[in-house]
Amino acid sequence: MARDYYEVLGVSKNADSDTLRKAYRKLAMKYHPDRNPGDAAAEEKFKEAAEAYDVLNDSDKRARYDRFGHAGVNGQGGFGGGPGGMTMEDIMAQFGDMFGDGGGAFGSFFGGAAGGGARRQPRGERGSNLRIKVPLTLEEIAEGVTKRIKVKRQKACDVCDGSGAKDAESVETCRTCGGAGVVRQVRSTFIGQMATTTTCPTCSGTGTQIKATCNSCKGDGRVYGEDTIEVNIPAGVEEGMQLSMRGKGNAGRRGGPPGDLLINVQEKPHDELQRDGQKLIYDLYLNFADAALGTSVEVPTIAGRVKIKVPAGTQSGKIFRLRGKGLPALQSHSRGDQLIHVNIWTPKKLTREETELLEQMRGMENFDPKLEKGDKGFFERMKEYFS
Repeated sequence: MARDYYEVLGVSKNADSDTLRKAYRKLAMKYHPDRNPGDAAAEEKFKEAAEAYDVLNDSDKRARYDRFGHAGVNGQGGFGGGPGGMTMEDIMAQFGDMFGDGGGAFGSFFGGAAGGGARRQPRGERGSNLRIKVPLTLEEIAEGVTKRIKVKRQKACDVCDGSGAKDAESVETCRTCGGAGVVRQVRSTFIGQMATTTTCPTCSGTGTQIKATCNSCKGDGRVYGEDTIEVNIPAGVEEGMQLSMRGKGNAGRRGGPPGDLLINVQEKPHDELQRDGQKLIYDLYLNFADAALGTSVEVPTIAGRVKIKVPAGTQSGKIFRLRGKGLPALQSHSRGDQLIHVNIWTPKKLTREETELLEQMRGMENFDPKLEKGDKGFFERMKEYFS
């Protein structure tokens, strides 16, 4: 079982961004492979700390993690807010600015330009994320579903293969950064000289300059188009939950990595059922005669209609439970129940004959309300079924 992310970083559940950053920096420096060559355990701790920081330092991911645990950030089929097994390349690409690409005294430790280590691999600007809303029925949520969705997004230009250049001869090494993609600056502080590296302002980090641009994309490396993407929605998702597909967002400028596709779940209202977490609730209306004499009725469930028996003397507010007829938990084999709430229907208009019959029954002994021993009130019953 994966460790709790707060435990990994050694912080409390109300830790702010600055506290998370300091905790991660400390662990990253302690367990970095450069300081622990050949130590597989240290490298795993390094990756574990990066994964915890990635989730807890993102407000959306952190909210899902606090509510659903690891299941909320590690979805199936490419989903999930968390890294889900980050590589060293992923970590440096995501957190390099914290240490190597702008980290001052920490630059050399993470192989940044500040310490004369391995030169940064030039790459274009990362593409932006795309957000879409996917409406789902309760039936789709109950079983999971694959949706084919048309998405308008920026795609890599086919003419220049995303480079933005007219041809190979039109690309030259950036004169400002010498192809590194970053520029180094040294400044004096009260504790001595500090070296920092920043993205090259001339080439935007690509390490190259274009003399003649592509006629199709005008040097951007991207064009607008439409794709049909298969989105696998796992069973048990909820309204407002966000899933992500890595690399399915807008293409990056001039060969940069693509952004992500963020899928926001919307629940379509059901005609007869209401959702409460994993539970489904159905309001059953009975006439007085059926409640008093007992009857059998059909009720809807997420998998079709089923027949239930209503005992004689059933009171308004009675709750019947259909075990396992609710919704599944996300990435779990557990399933909720369906609760059937009984309501006694009182007619608003009566014929003369109906009025006379009710007048005769009004004074009869069995029609005088009497709470028997063991009978529970409405709030006690609701507490019992929802606990």
